[in-house]
Amino acid sequence: MAGTLAACGSSDGGQGSGDSKTVTLVSHNSWAASKGVIAAFEKQSGYKVNVLEDGDAGQAVNKAILTKDNPQGDVFFGVDNTLLSRALDNGLFQPYEAKGSDRIAPEYRADQEQHRVTPVDTGDICVNYDKKYFADHELDPPRSFDDLVKPEYKNLLVTENASTSSPGLGFLLGTASKYGDGGWEGYWKKLKANGVKVVDGWEQAYNEEFSGSAGGKKAKGDRPLVVSYASSPPVEVVYTDPKPSTAPTGVAQGTCFRQVEYAGLLSNAKNTKGGKAFLDFLISERFQEDMPLNMYVYPVREGAQVPPEFVKYGPQAKDPETMDPAKIADRRDQWVKSWTSLVLK
Repeated sequence: MAGTLAACGSSDGGQGSGDSKTVTLVSHNSWAASKGVIAAFEKQSGYKVNVLEDGDAGQAVNKAILTKDNPQGDVFFGVDNTLLSRALDNGLFQPYEAKGSDRIAPEYRADQEQHRVTPVDTGDICVNYDKKYFADHELDPPRSFDDLVKPEYKNLLVTENASTSSPGLGFLLGTASKYGDGGWEGYWKKLKANGVKVVDGWEQAYNEEFSGSAGGKKAKGDRPLVVSYASSPPVEVVYTDPKPSTAPTGVAQGTCFRQVEYAGLLSNAKNTKGGKAFLDFLISERFQEDMPLNMYVYPVREGAQVPPEFVKYGPQAKDPETMDPAKIADRRDQWVKSWTSLVLK
């Protein structure tokens, strides 16, 4: 779920504002793509791709809003359905209907009146568990939100700050969807009493605190439960040599919240022509099929093929919590404020 890339190679440049030969993508630090796929776009389009990664999704969106009058780049990738209204309400993007948008599955489309964002990928935010820990302790792993507040799981869960982290916010929204306005705060009081640990972002939670990840093992992480993604287990298989026959981590299917990520042309982009070409590329079949084993998310393009190991080890949640974007827009900031005073103070 993390990757860095600064691709190179170009020919004649674009003709948008600035006449730039470079198209700059601003993203969170989990952006990743195969070099060959980026190189093919550069050869076909004539633009060099420059990538600026800017922390967790929540931090990246906030910084993009603060710098919108003089943006760092041309395209922003990584605003998801939990933060979409904040970006749109602050005028972060200008309208553009990407070529191929008609191939995007209808359930992932948003802002259909103005086309300020283009859906790129989808995934499920879920609690992951360390299989070895639970086997060693002869304890069944949790399966649901209800399980997480039981005494046998005390001091086992690490999650991300809902005010700074996209998965942290998604987990909060999942509990708000599950327990409703009258129940989610009571649930979090129980979770806090049961020893939940809160850290700033996903990288720290998953690669430092979680005992089941390769990074967590090196860092001697001691939390066998972490808020991550349904697609995290394939990472632990694909990057292990020799590859294990089963993933060392599992997913608590009753704790999932469906996330959709979008990209958009920044309102004051210097290279609008290059930015539009890059948005077209993000929903092309080649990029969509390259994405699963690079960013560990599912494509939104209908008919895009998903690698078998991804399907085997990281299937999408069967019945995730979901929430209408309008409700998220209406309630999110108050929920985060209440969560902060309840959990962090």
